Amino acid sequence: MALPTVILPGYLAGAIEYKTLEQTLNQLNIPTVTVPIRWQDWVPTIGGRSVTPILRKIDATVQQLRQETGSPKVNLLGHSAGGWVARIYLGEKPYCIHPQDTAECVWHAYPYVHTLVTLGTPHTSLERWTRKNLDFVNQTYPGAFYLNQVKYVCVAGKAIFGKRQPGSWLAYSSYKMTCGRGDCWGDGITPIAAAHLAGAENLIIDGATHAPKSGKLWYGSPGLLEQWVNYLK
Repeated sequence: MALPTVILPGYLAGAIEYKTLEQTLNQLNIPTVTVPIRWQDWVPTIGGRSVTPILRKIDATVQQLRQETGSPKVNLLGHSAGGWVARIYLGEKPYCIHPQDTAECVWHAYPYVHTLVTLGTPHTSLERWTRKNLDFVNQTYPGAFYLNQVKYVCVAGKAIFGKRQPGSWLAYSSYKMTCGRGDCWGDGITPIAAAHLAGAENLIIDGATHAPKSGKLWYGSPGLLEQWVNYLK
């Protein structure tokens, strides 16, 4: 049987948005749970503040799953911001860059994580509110930092080309804020250039938009999910 998998929701997203994906993975015999986050749980992190409240919930979920399954290792599936938060979680160096980070600031999770799969994660950003956290991640754990211990798989979507025109203006603005240019391909929120990491297994999925929204294909949709799910098996 595949190792158990923990889904890490994206920014301002709740676990309920990943229910279908969770059920699909379980049907594929990949024991999966989603970190029980509500969108409100992200509120304390707004404005580039500490993501420690989210890290605590991730760790509690991972440790509970390890205990229930008896598995020494798990896989992490991080969507959007959940992907770079996972990179902090893997680390062994103190995440104490905010005034409130005075107690637990080291999770040292890489010894019990087998694979980290990120879906549409902006691993870099020029946006001032996220720079402090992402600069810590990329300066402390650049690229696939624990590659000798953890397999990194970074999945980017190629669905929308950013243009300064109706229908693709949001993509253009988001791409530019993330990687410095708006006229490029991405999933509508995260440009391909920001979704990949040096040293990782980097994939591009045609047609994958950023988030699970009704009527749109995204990373977890049938026909697209098959392009990355085997990394969890």
